[in-house]
Amino acid sequence: MRFHILTLFPEMVMQGLNTSIIGNAVEQNLIEINVINIRDFTKDRHKKVDDYPYGGGAGMVMQAQPIYDAWKSIVAQVGYEPRCVYLTPQGQVFAQGMAKEYAREEDLIFLCGHYEGVDERVLEEIVTDYVSIGDYVLTGGELPAMVMVDAISRMVPGVLTNEESGSTESLEGGLLEYPQYSRPANWNGKEVPQVLLSGDHKKIESWRHEQSVQRTLRNRPELLEEAELSRADVKQILKQLKK
Repeated sequence: MRFHILTLFPEMVMQGLNTSIIGNAVEQNLIEINVINIRDFTKDRHKKVDDYPYGGGAGMVMQAQPIYDAWKSIVAQVGYEPRCVYLTPQGQVFAQGMAKEYAREEDLIFLCGHYEGVDERVLEEIVTDYVSIGDYVLTGGELPAMVMVDAISRMVPGVLTNEESGSTESLEGGLLEYPQYSRPANWNGKEVPQVLLSGDHKKIESWRHEQSVQRTLRNRPELLEEAELSRADVKQILKQLKK
């Protein structure tokens, strides 16, 4: 899978994505991260990519031409028009299901805005998806793009060393992850739950699922509306609510 990131700060993006699991995936050619500096496509001799907004107002607006030409360079490279994600608080809030969906793409473009925004005309021309990572405002789209690349990459086959880990972590099936424990079995007087020491994998799986349901009910109950729940799960939830 190839990620193409349109940005004014390529060093920031690459420094954040060249480490850990994502960096290893790049080295193994499982994913490719192509960072494009929008300034390289401006026709202004001072490398200017923004200007004052029509109608007045504070701040500057990123101009359409450099962004459009940077986008066209990607289209020319891959031979078609991939989905283009614009990172904005006005977009749909990013979630795990979206990460899985995007991971099925061969190419994915991210447009990182800055200043007071981007000329609406180029957004209408190239953007297919408007996505937010939360209801707050950041300086630019670079951090949201990095968050999305990380989450999506984990869904690409081969990126995670343990193939099971991508399907058992938090938010899989709409539930939060169960509690995790490691050695020693007794730490500061706190014991690891006995079921995890039993060696009975069926009981362990059942306990973990119950814990996921309970933790989701306690910490993020709104997730249960879309979660994959069995009849036993519903009974467990109703029992907890009666307490």
